[in-house]
Amino acid sequence: MTNNDNAPFSFRLIATDGMARRGEIRTPHGTVRTPAFMPVGTQATVKAMYPDQVRELGSDVVLGNTYHLMLRPTAERVARLGGLHKFMNWPHTILTDSGGFQVMSLAQLRKLSEKGVTFQSHVDGQKIEMTPERSIEIQQLLGSDIQMQLDECIALPAPREEAERAMRLSLRWAERSRVQFEAMGGPGRGQALYGIVQGGTDPELRLESAGMLSQMPFEGYSVGGLAVGEPQEVMLKTLEITTPAMPADKPRYLMGVGTPEDILESVARGIDQFDCVLPTRAGRHGLAYTRYGKVNLKNARHADDPRPLDETSPCEASNRYSRAYLHHLVKAGEGLAAMLLTWNNLAYYQQLMQGIRDAIEAQTFEEFRARTRADWAKGDIPPFASR
Repeated sequence: MTNNDNAPFSFRLIATDGMARRGEIRTPHGTVRTPAFMPVGTQATVKAMYPDQVRELGSDVVLGNTYHLMLRPTAERVARLGGLHKFMNWPHTILTDSGGFQVMSLAQLRKLSEKGVTFQSHVDGQKIEMTPERSIEIQQLLGSDIQMQLDECIALPAPREEAERAMRLSLRWAERSRVQFEAMGGPGRGQALYGIVQGGTDPELRLESAGMLSQMPFEGYSVGGLAVGEPQEVMLKTLEITTPAMPADKPRYLMGVGTPEDILESVARGIDQFDCVLPTRAGRHGLAYTRYGKVNLKNARHADDPRPLDETSPCEASNRYSRAYLHHLVKAGEGLAAMLLTWNNLAYYQQLMQGIRDAIEAQTFEEFRARTRADWAKGDIPPFASR
């Protein structure tokens, strides 16, 4: 799709198979095929990868982080330099999160109020205020295609009273975020703002949050506050309750998730978009994802193994380099280890997403799901037996 800075944001549902959905999101910077995995480019870079590599692997969209970019190099500087797309040489769709999660997890001496959050920067100790309005202002300066409301994300498990307080505050912040987004002309530029469903793991709170947000004119809706300490089965049960209450004609985004299994199971429960640092972070720490599960290249059993990670993969990082060589790079602390393993991991994630999309269109998602889980259950290929 040719980039068009005036193209409206839209979502088209192409096929369904059970609760699984195949669709397309159109933004001024291209078409996003859903279900989509969005590599995380926290500080305007997907770590250890060139932008062209990320695109060639099948990524239609990457994620940038409002909190980190507001601190360094600052959103105002990015705007002066032509916006985030130009700054990071990514002419395709960009989603920015609101910065709320990082304020809660990284900032020092934070103080929460109805107005917003005042915190001390983890970079230089500067005192900063983040409000729903300021979060939208930063995202507008960055020029992202899909933007997120400011919300409060709490760790789980949490008392119901705490989950309810944070959920209601997030709803009020959602209204203020929307007002600011419209005042700054986001809809006229084809940009989108997503509301975020909160409520911990309490079914009533999740349904109330989804219902209230559905009455607000957001272009998409997210499920936040999961994968923050609760067991996977609790997360999936919460999704089973929540996604049917979200608008069916808008994209559904599960924030910060996750493992390949999390993604496969969440697609089965109606989710369209995902992001997670896992494939890139794992790659920097010697862990590879393959169609037969995880491979820890730190393990000594790979030291004499001449086989690649996956000879059937079209990714060169997966099929051209021996496990012995990758093990050596990891043990030696070489930067190439992070580059090759991140390349492999993102390739696998995008292959998984393409397989999911094809299966939904072919009405064979359950077969694909069962076959994929069976492959994972087999575990990695047997250790190489040297002669």
